[in-house]
Amino acid sequence: MNHAGQGLVVHGLFKDPADFVHILDQMPSCVLVLDRDRRVVAVNSAFEALTGFSRKDACGVQCAEITRSSVCHYRCPALPQSDALQDKCRTGDIVSKDRRKIPVRINVSALIGPDGEHQGFLEVIEDLRVNLTWDWESVHIERFGHLVGHSPEIQKVFHMLPLISQSDSSVLITGETGTGKDLMAEAIHRASERARGQFVKINCGALPDALLESELFGHVKGAFTGATENRIGRIRQANNGTLFLAEVGDLNYSLQTKLLSFLDDKTVYPLGSSEGIRVNVRVVAATLRNLEQMVRKDTFRSDLFFRLNVIRINLPPLREREGDTVLLLQHFLRSFSQLFGKKIEGYSDETMRILLDFSYPGNVRELRNIVEYVSNVCQGNQVLPVHLPLYVREGNEPLPPETLPWGVPPVLPVNVSASDRSVEMTWRDMEKKMILKALAQARGKRARAAEILGWGRSTLWRKMKDYGLDS
Repeated sequence: MNHAGQGLVVHGLFKDPADFVHILDQMPSCVLVLDRDRRVVAVNSAFEALTGFSRKDACGVQCAEITRSSVCHYRCPALPQSDALQDKCRTGDIVSKDRRKIPVRINVSALIGPDGEHQGFLEVIEDLRVNLTWDWESVHIERFGHLVGHSPEIQKVFHMLPLISQSDSSVLITGETGTGKDLMAEAIHRASERARGQFVKINCGALPDALLESELFGHVKGAFTGATENRIGRIRQANNGTLFLAEVGDLNYSLQTKLLSFLDDKTVYPLGSSEGIRVNVRVVAATLRNLEQMVRKDTFRSDLFFRLNVIRINLPPLREREGDTVLLLQHFLRSFSQLFGKKIEGYSDETMRILLDFSYPGNVRELRNIVEYVSNVCQGNQVLPVHLPLYVREGNEPLPPETLPWGVPPVLPVNVSASDRSVEMTWRDMEKKMILKALAQARGKRARAAEILGWGRSTLWRKMKDYGLDS
């Protein structure tokens, strides 16, 4: 086995040299190839999907620095010992790129060359979350905090999960921003028989169309300028697992057609290749857009909508979840107090009154952000009104949530003139003016404009595209 360009090549096993990384990509478990110094030589697509780290992130880096496992420094199965060439297994945690702690089992085997010399290690990582007991209130309360609740509205959703998880049908999750669509999709995956496979997410509104097609379907080397190596794409990464399409309503018409073709025959055609690859994946999609209305306007394919809308879950906004606001305020305060090493016991009566009077246009995500803020600034054992963000204390609430397509912050981040506040002006008109003003202030630099607006760059890109400002 030796290096060849961007990959590893196996000699002697097949008639012609074989791309070893391509072989690794067919394996459902996470695999790393390490040299004798425990530096990463190669990883497979399952590792990329589980940890969020790409091959470029991992290659050449010490294994302990990329897996960040609890067994790395004291119980590393690859540490030089008298039995270094024996297979070893350890159980612990790794930390993903988005800082999630994942329970795993790590198996390490020595790689021996034809001359009998020790050449490196083969490390296989098994995700143990599938072995956990499925229990919303205990096992998943930290990861799925958005989905904790006792209200009849959210309990209806919870009761659907066991039935949905046993099916392989496509699922469409709808709901306002911040209601927990991403977490619901992952919960469906974790409760299903596909839990041993990967949960792979891609945000359809966060990337330009040309890049999104490559991210979804992959490409072959030389398919376009800059394609210096083969890429398998997110759909193939999710083989034997679940593919989550966030903001599926942002797909352009051409990609909608290609996605429909994949859903019909479960065959992926990478860019630049005429050879199809069969993939076994379940598709879960989510959107805050009204797809039925988009179908009527001919901006979303009706056949794709029907293909995705086999099972429909609508997550209720927080204002319709009676009693859950108090539960979530207490839950997140306990979580952040523990995380920050503080002993905050609760909220004062006045603070709780203010929090219960607030409308939370950003739903549970906004509530969580507010609690994280107060947990940072509170130095005592009780949250007082002075610890709340100013816009919450002063009740500067925006237009009713149903008129806000993206759940923007209550305080407008860019000054809007009095003429802009005309009652005849729609929110879309106002937001378009805000974007144009921010771009003018930033002299056309989108990253700076996003900072001025208080948005992420992908949010600004999506909104500019929606308003026809991306050109």
